[in-house]
Amino acid sequence: MELIPAIDLINGKCVRLTQGDYQQKTIYNENPAEVARSFEDAGIKRLHLVDLDGAKAKSPQNLKVLENIATQTGLQVDFSGGLSTQQYVTDAFNAGATFIAVGSIALKNPAELEQWIAAWGGDKILLAADCKDGFVATHGWQEGSSQEVIPFIASWVSAGLRQGFVTDIAKDGMLQGPSLELYEQIRSEVADFKLIASGGVRNMEDIAKLQALGLSGAIVGKAIYEGNITLKDLENYQLRAAQSTQS
Repeated sequence: MELIPAIDLINGKCVRLTQGDYQQKTIYNENPAEVARSFEDAGIKRLHLVDLDGAKAKSPQNLKVLENIATQTGLQVDFSGGLSTQQYVTDAFNAGATFIAVGSIALKNPAELEQWIAAWGGDKILLAADCKDGFVATHGWQEGSSQEVIPFIASWVSAGLRQGFVTDIAKDGMLQGPSLELYEQIRSEVADFKLIASGGVRNMEDIAKLQALGLSGAIVGKAIYEGNITLKDLENYQLRAAQSTQS
């Protein structure tokens, strides 16, 4: 299972929200590229980069930060936030994104997303299925919906998407543990979806529990910034994963 640190951006700074609430914001670092380099130095290969300004504005606002990270590191970056048109997606890839992650467009304008899948392929696009109480939420978690999350995922797997992450908003930023039951249910009902957990991870014990479920990856944010998971923990995990692969 791949560990994927998260950097959430507001005004070009590295922040974390609590339960998706823009009013509950903590600034952790004013230089996201520096944070990204520290992850790479710990052996991390992939980064989850969220443009929270873009999610709110419905157009990317932090492409320069993406470009800085892409040019200053070798990390594979999945980028999300405000990707509402094909031109914005093109801009994100041109700025250095390896993948884009989409949520709102998948619910609000599925025909548009189908065009993106045709243009770039399902392997370059991650489904961001953010949910609250089992229902999909969109636009930086500002809007709810009546769409249940598991049928939502299954429909997009049928349309060609192969991987993505599910964030339980009630868990995100709370350091109360990930939604293990939800992830287990998704794994059993949509078996061919490479599921990445997001939200609630407190420590390396939670990582072990997610790994035991057979998930593809886990996004880790606040636990790192609060020091519950250290860069040394990340480095040790990567070393063990590499040794396991070799053996």
